[in-house]
Amino acid sequence: MKTIATIRPRPKPAEGEPRVYGMHVFGNLYECNVETLRDEKRLREIVVEAAKVGNMTLLDVKSWKIGEGVSVVAIVLESHITIHTWPEYAFATVDVYSCGKHTNPEKAFNYIVFALGAKRVERQTATRHLE
Repeated sequence: MKTIATIRPRPKPAEGEPRVYGMHVFGNLYECNVETLRDEKRLREIVVEAAKVGNMTLLDVKSWKIGEGVSVVAIVLESHITIHTWPEYAFATVDVYSCGKHTNPEKAFNYIVFALGAKRVERQTATRHLE
């Protein structure tokens, strides 16, 4: 039997705060550990742990082996985490997007960078608020 996560109600924003608070952290990771980039099971474990580190509510994880690489998508209540890998180039792309001030997508992103052993990172952030 599949367990469904308990869905928390959305908190009402305090006066002066955005009605929707979102943060998207994404980037390119270079010179990563090639064996990790090929390891579908390990990559799934990494996104599960990243959701915990970022205080997100994990709903589901899907992954696909594509040639030498892997794509992993984690659906979190607050949005998503993705990793796409190209081991032949020691390269990966990562997206961590979440809504809600209770989450920390930057911490989740940094955990993935560490877990993949990236030696160089191009990272960007975007706020996704509704005032």
